[in-house]
Amino acid sequence: QVQLEESGGGLVQAGDSLRLACAASETSFANYVMGWFRQAPGKEREFLAALRWDMRLYGESTQGRFTISRDDAKNTLYLQMNSLQPEDTAIYYCVASQRFGRSRDDYPFWGQGTQVTVSS
Repeated sequence: QVQLEESGGGLVQAGDSLRLACAASETSFANYVMGWFRQAPGKEREFLAALRWDMRLYGESTQGRFTISRDDAKNTLYLQMNSLQPEDTAIYYCVASQRFGRSRDDYPFWGQGTQVTVSS
């Protein structure tokens, strides 16, 4: 099974930046599409970004503020988030799949999530 563990969430002020990390098993990181979703209170789960090697897919909600990347040596996926706003407050999930997609159903493997709270 695929093991995913998010970290890096916390409380920040509007306008700040934050980098989330996802530690993945060696097998999943090497062979799977990796990505990020988020879910705010009372909102639908929202696709943010995904990548595999040099192929990347972004959701429209990122608006150029979010960047997905990885560190091959550490088997770690990152999400750099800039110019954070209170509307970005959500639980952020690391996901893995065998193919690219924008739907939550495209990603069978999920981490437990990390909370990001942006104060105004």
